[in-house]
Amino acid sequence: MQKIILWGPNTSTQILEYYFKLENSPYEISAYTSDKEYIKENNYNGKPVVDFNNLEKLYPPDEYKIAIFMGYKHLNKIREERYKQAKAKGYKFISYVSKDSLCYTENIGENVFILPNTNIQPFAKIGNNVIIWSDTTIGHHVQIDDNCFLSSPRIAGFSKIGENCFLGTNCMIADHLTIGAFSIIGIGSVVTKNIKKGTVLAVKQTPKLPMTSFELEDILE
Repeated sequence: MQKIILWGPNTSTQILEYYFKLENSPYEISAYTSDKEYIKENNYNGKPVVDFNNLEKLYPPDEYKIAIFMGYKHLNKIREERYKQAKAKGYKFISYVSKDSLCYTENIGENVFILPNTNIQPFAKIGNNVIIWSDTTIGHHVQIDDNCFLSSPRIAGFSKIGENCFLGTNCMIADHLTIGAFSIIGIGSVVTKNIKKGTVLAVKQTPKLPMTSFELEDILE
């Protein structure tokens, strides 16, 4: 078993741990780590929660690997910063590919998490520090740069997703496109042209009907 330190505890790590147990993963969680100001308890699930600033003193990098599984807050910059800090401390990272995903590429960086029911086609390339949520589809020859968070998008072949992007649920990226770094592609967006660095695309919410569900119930009977 590979002994690891898991960033957390939080809702995201709770989900990740569930998959670890479900799939009998080769990882043994020895402790959790976080920034001192966010540590509410010194113990979680029977394991210590340690100040990240002191982590290497208690859990030396030559004995433990680390997994930084965090959200996309501030354009993934917080996760990027912690990743770089852990690397500076000398830690190596795990990468998790769910057994229930279809992953046909070996071009996967470090601190990458690919959750169940994801489909990654041949010759795709995944950078470092990337989180790929369940039900994502990544086409052939797609390139995902570092520090991205993919929340169940559909990406067609030969496209490139720049660093620190967030792609929302059910958004669609056409083939041979470039999505500029630090862009946010909202839920359900459809992208058919290249977009520049820092672009935000969002779809308006579906308008509500001028009737209540109770009125509609009568019509449907």
